[in-house]
Amino acid sequence: MYIPGMEFCPKMSCWTARTVLLVTFVVLLIHQGSQHSVASASPTPFEDYSEEKKGPVPVNESEIGELVNVSRLKEDLQKGLDQLKNDYMKHLSLRSASGSIENLQVDFEGETYTLQEIAQIGRKGPQLIVVNLSSFPTVMKDVLKALNDSGMGLNPQQDGTTIFIPVPKVTKEYRESLAKNAKTLFQKFKDHSRDIQNKYIREVKKKEKEVSSDLAHSVQQQIHSMAELYVSEGEKVMITKQNELLGKD
Repeated sequence: MYIPGMEFCPKMSCWTARTVLLVTFVVLLIHQGSQHSVASASPTPFEDYSEEKKGPVPVNESEIGELVNVSRLKEDLQKGLDQLKNDYMKHLSLRSASGSIENLQVDFEGETYTLQEIAQIGRKGPQLIVVNLSSFPTVMKDVLKALNDSGMGLNPQQDGTTIFIPVPKVTKEYRESLAKNAKTLFQKFKDHSRDIQNKYIREVKKKEKEVSSDLAHSVQQQIHSMAELYVSEGEKVMITKQNELLGKD
């Protein structure tokens, strides 16, 4: 092999020439290797390294059933959704008739009653509802709380054992107030669904030592996905109700 400069060193030993040749060869290998590494580290123009958006985890009820009671989980989530629909139907109406007030639920000393079970409800003119609690005065505080928390935009006024409830006029502001209350009730439902989700995830965590970590992790994700399905359905119900209250198609 010809090595540049050798003709100027006639006295160079064979051993020295081999050393120079070996060093040159090694340098060339290192240079080529570094170029290959840089090329490999650079992505091609067609590669996309951005994080992919992950969709909801598919729900496998059989797999979830290995660690929790699926029927009970679905029942708990459905109850919350049904309660949201019931609250919208009873409490968020443009017709503030006494019928909506009659079915208002009142919690008293650990029991739940409808207002018509504990009070006499009537009208004093078209714009005023009268609630008489003379036969059950001790429940007054709880009735006022139920009325204020009902989401119907009411402004109850107490006079002794009687509550006067002016019927709100159906104005733009009143519609917007009801639509806002629809969102408030949805948020309560959403929080309730999260509580149910976390309850069942805690059950899974208690069994982590008894099953594979992959199964435990998968079931937790699926429980979250199942809860999200019900929350998503509740959001659709809320949007429909808000459109109804605001007079939108």
